Amino acid sequence: MSLKTSAARTASIVTAACAASLVLSVMPAHADSIQASDASVTSTGSLGNHAAPGGQVSRSQAISRAQVWVDERVPYSTNGLDSPYSWWADGPTGGRYRQDCSGFVSMAWQLTYSRTTLDLPKVSAPIDKWDLQPGDILNSNEHVVLFAGWRDKSAGTFNYYQESGRNRPTNYNTDGNLYGAYLSSHPTSSYSALRYKNITNDAPPVASASKVHLEVVGADGGMWNTDGDYAAGGWTGAWTPMGGNGLKALTSVTVGNTMHVYALGSTGRVFTMDADYGTGKWSGDWVEVPGSFAGATALTASATGSKVHLEVVGADGGMWNTDGDYAAGGWTGAWTPMGGNGLKALTSVTVGNTMHVYALGSTGRVFTKDADYDTGKWSDSWAEVPGDAVGATALTATVTR
Repeated sequence: MSLKTSAARTASIVTAACAASLVLSVMPAHADSIQASDASVTSTGSLGNHAAPGGQVSRSQAISRAQVWVDERVPYSTNGLDSPYSWWADGPTGGRYRQDCSGFVSMAWQLTYSRTTLDLPKVSAPIDKWDLQPGDILNSNEHVVLFAGWRDKSAGTFNYYQESGRNRPTNYNTDGNLYGAYLSSHPTSSYSALRYKNITNDAPPVASASKVHLEVVGADGGMWNTDGDYAAGGWTGAWTPMGGNGLKALTSVTVGNTMHVYALGSTGRVFTMDADYGTGKWSGDWVEVPGSFAGATALTASATGSKVHLEVVGADGGMWNTDGDYAAGGWTGAWTPMGGNGLKALTSVTVGNTMHVYALGSTGRVFTKDADYDTGKWSDSWAEVPGDAVGATALTATVTR
């Protein structure tokens, strides 16, 4: 509960309990602390990605926020047991949050205000202690700690964060033990395990891709392929003919573990061929992308999920777009004009669910246009990429996390 007048005495009792066994000396006041009976939370800081307080927080965010207070040595409330309390704000975690055990957990969970040990259960759900994960809490009427991870689950040992008293700043501990009699000077049996209702699990790590599949148009007008594995440190050392004739340009994109290659034929028609690197097999035949487009002079492709977005420069010098959904099994079958004139080359990347297309204009200037596939809308017009590039003859773009 927030520290309104009606709740001030309850909060004082809870705050006193957090510190009762540890008030041995007083930490010096920090300039970042303010003294007040209450303080509002207006920001979750950069670690909250500036989300609204009370929104979702990932487990890694909660732990990162807790570590900030450890790194900054945030002291316990300098007034200790009575209002006005100390409130702390910083760039990474925002604030302000009360500098005691439950205020610290409120900060880690980026709540709307600093709760107490008595009402943290209102925003959380009980779980079995053996199901604890980083970002969950062990809470009692007298104290609360933030669970940081198991040291040896079979032995019941774990690490945790806490604000525990005026003799030490926010601290990280490695002595947690569910089989122990006490946790932070309070009976271990008095704690309940709780999980914040808005906490989210972190996405599993994505294995780093290391294999490159390189295609070229040979002097014979057909496509040739070679593969390189940067983890294994080598290339196959051979180029394999993949068919086709009179090809003029190539682009490719991956969906899952399948590479889709797109090529312009001799009359500017658009063809595709697939390589499934789960099975190691190519589709074996070139097929025309539906829509009977002709006269294309350049092309690019990007993917969002299972969907491929294919753009070409038409004979009119403008860009045209068509989309294919490899999960649904089909293309739209239509090419949509996207504007532009005198375009000479294209490339594209996706950031999140937005595709950014880049094009060279007739004088080699560089322009961009976006397609937001969350809303299904393209930007209204082409915009020049800042920097006044002139005379460019080719381009490519890549995204890094």
